[in-house]
Amino acid sequence: MATRAVTMQDVADHADVSRTVVSLVLNNRRSVHIAEETRGRVREAASKLGYRPNASARALARQRSDWYGLVTEIVTAPFAVEVIKGAQDRASLDGKYLLIASTDSDPDAETAAIEQLLEQRVEGLIYATTWHRPVTVPALAREVPTVLVNCFDVEGRFPSVVPDERAGGRRATERLLKAGHRRIGLLNLDPDIPATVGRRLGHHDALREAGIPIVDELEVSGHATADGGFVAAEALLNLSTPPTAIFCANDRMAMGAYDAIKERGLRIPSDVAVVGFDNQVLIASYLRPALTTIALPFALMGAQGVELLAAMAGGQPTTTQTVTIDCPLIERASV
Repeated sequence: MATRAVTMQDVADHADVSRTVVSLVLNNRRSVHIAEETRGRVREAASKLGYRPNASARALARQRSDWYGLVTEIVTAPFAVEVIKGAQDRASLDGKYLLIASTDSDPDAETAAIEQLLEQRVEGLIYATTWHRPVTVPALAREVPTVLVNCFDVEGRFPSVVPDERAGGRRATERLLKAGHRRIGLLNLDPDIPATVGRRLGHHDALREAGIPIVDELEVSGHATADGGFVAAEALLNLSTPPTAIFCANDRMAMGAYDAIKERGLRIPSDVAVVGFDNQVLIASYLRPALTTIALPFALMGAQGVELLAAMAGGQPTTTQTVTIDCPLIERASV
């Protein structure tokens, strides 16, 4: 049998005061004079009875809830969960918490989730995705401050926080150039997604700055999987003059490239160096040799998303700016 929740009236009866006095004490209202002995008696009664304030009623009265809503597919994915940790850690600095709604990229589920979060009077929304892409956000999100993380609104209505794909691609190639490589292959992702475009542009930036021509045969696109990386790496290794280093546009493709290199009796990094992208730790740390890679800054993106949201909820002007977050190099042993 369920236990009845302790009410403010129960606390008042136990402390032998009025319900109004209990409300003033528990809401720390100092504008009304109440003896410290009475305040102490009320707090002691509330603690002894296990009283908890009604969050919904308090949110209604204060017109704020101390909650942010997070609408995301990430909770069902093995990747990008650091977005949630980064967002919660940053929110907690302001005494805020996250209400998380899992949607699995279903538009109807997203709309329903946002409706439920708005009913809980969240002060703002974070809309986050597993991989960097354009999205269409349900119109309901415009009712409160909303920030997109690892994605951007196709209509440009909301501010977004995304990884600096181009700078990351440049950094990966610069690492290979620093190791003395001049014939560098690129295993890229499926065409036209932001990661594909940005990482390729950064790769080209680094080559041009080093005075190295861009050679079409050294760039191969494939599926963003280990199998896709294996097939694409095979194509590069079959060239009459194969590359001495390969930049893989994600770590799963790098895992396939490792297999293609090793099947030919070649060694990493002495025969072929490899750099990945994403820093999927379960892959990058446990490949042999461990994979040098570019990290996607999921935790920082989540934290920056909440930083923007807090500013907007605090009344700062809403903008449709895009904030890019740097992608650092994680040095291991494959270069």
